Amino acid sequence: EQRSLDLSQTAPPEVVGSAHFCAGQEAVPVGALAGLQDADQIVATYRGHGWALASGLSLLEIFGEICHRRVGVNGGRGGSAYMMAPDRRFIGENSIVGAGIPIACGVAMANACAGNGQVVAVSVGDGAFNQGATHEGLVFAAARRLPVLIICENNGWSEYTPTKLTFKVERIAQRAHGYGMPGVTIAGTDPVVVRDTVRQAAERARNGEGPVLIECRVPRLWGHYNRDIEHYRPKEDRDDSRARDPIVSFSSRLIAAGRMSSEALDEMMADVRAEMDAVQEEVLRTPPPDPATARQHVWALDSMSQASIESPVPETVKKVSYIQAVNEALSRELATRPEALVYGEDVGFAGGIFGAARGLQKTYGADRVFDTPISESAILGSAIGAALMGMRPIVEIMWADFLLVALDQIINQAANVRYITGGRSSVPMVVRTQQGVTPGSCAQHSQSLEALLAHIPGLRIAVPATPQDAYSLLRTAVAAPDPCIVLESRSLYQSSGEVRFSDEIEPMGKSVLRRPGRDAVIVTWGPGVHVALEAATKLAEEGTDVAVLDLRWLCPLDEDGLRVAVRNASGN
Repeated sequence: EQRSLDLSQTAPPEVVGSAHFCAGQEAVPVGALAGLQDADQIVATYRGHGWALASGLSLLEIFGEICHRRVGVNGGRGGSAYMMAPDRRFIGENSIVGAGIPIACGVAMANACAGNGQVVAVSVGDGAFNQGATHEGLVFAAARRLPVLIICENNGWSEYTPTKLTFKVERIAQRAHGYGMPGVTIAGTDPVVVRDTVRQAAERARNGEGPVLIECRVPRLWGHYNRDIEHYRPKEDRDDSRARDPIVSFSSRLIAAGRMSSEALDEMMADVRAEMDAVQEEVLRTPPPDPATARQHVWALDSMSQASIESPVPETVKKVSYIQAVNEALSRELATRPEALVYGEDVGFAGGIFGAARGLQKTYGADRVFDTPISESAILGSAIGAALMGMRPIVEIMWADFLLVALDQIINQAANVRYITGGRSSVPMVVRTQQGVTPGSCAQHSQSLEALLAHIPGLRIAVPATPQDAYSLLRTAVAAPDPCIVLESRSLYQSSGEVRFSDEIEPMGKSVLRRPGRDAVIVTWGPGVHVALEAATKLAEEGTDVAVLDLRWLCPLDEDGLRVAVRNASGN
């Protein structure tokens, strides 16, 4: 951490941008990992370099990432505050305060589904306990009795504000009781105390008894980040933190107990400096990322995932409503993919307020089709964590407007993972929601957000206009390796049409010419398709031949289909 701070202050700086250091908090990750098993996963706060090291990532790849070099664990794409290796137990840091808890819930949920006995530890700062995502994650973890440990590293400061000014309880752990989980406050400067506390809490979680909140009191030796001159901080508080430095205090205890000599400690420190010298030299001679690769790994280029179980239902053609087509798609995904989960608000027992999941819980069980708290951040964040662990979550957000409550989990989290990890990890999750205006809708239940979402790199956006597409596009979205948002139209839910219920997964990003025409082309999607077809019929009566192109997917956009439709309509 000292080297990173020093290199951020050189001219020019070798560590560019903001860096947040764990100086004073080292005993927490060291003790926590000593109390966990080798396969248990870690989700860290942005002050997470110590967690990355304790999780098993090498000093070279961590320091390389802090310095934004190719040798970094994420090739320089993540940097100090957003490094991750989900394929190696370190799910990653998170630069959004509190956002890691819902993701940890999803990882824990996947562990529970797999029955592997693994526990997830998620670290957050004290300031995170005033964040909505933290509250939702704690509610979700408690409601589902998930094997997750919430470790609060309380250094007394919420960035520049003393924590005591924003909390009306003496200990953050006191809040745990309100969620229905145990909470404990310990000295986070003693790695042995941390180890023993984490080990006991982890065994409780492994036994199916649910989450535990562990508040670790730690000093903040340095400022909030590398440019913080701490003009706001009293000298007495700095002095108190220095007196609680865990490296100094624990070393003194070891020497006093006869477990280590002063000479051995000096030798260890010299070895560490020598190792750091060698790593720093190697990192600084490694080039930064190649700008030519900046557009790589935004979306997957690989093929769709194939179902692992043959469908028990043969291919049929039936006339059904749009919402019945959605229900059949969900049923076939659950039948053919053991890794598929369907959940959301009122989705399980009631089958959703529009009936999209009706009967699925009875058929596939409450472990795979279930209700959640009214917690959009927890629903979406847990889907991310579960998808990172190999599950195929299909979550319902009741109204598209409600996505705005938890847009962080879609934009800052799900859309970034493939890019940051250079394609090594992905988030194959599906978000189903419905949108648009129907009579009586208020302004908070009628927004169409597809244009906003289609501009987010890393997301795939589908807008089905027919019962057939309601079935086919949803199945394509589930098979896709990237996060997909399927925006259904509430006004079309009761429309009917013939649907071919096949297990064939069609390609993503293909438009359909709903009506040919030589004079002009209307390019549209969703409920706009039906309005356009009516308009084209009226125009034909007046002698104007208008084509209607249904995009179906806004990302990826079918540019070839657009060109063909325009050329045909223009006579070229």
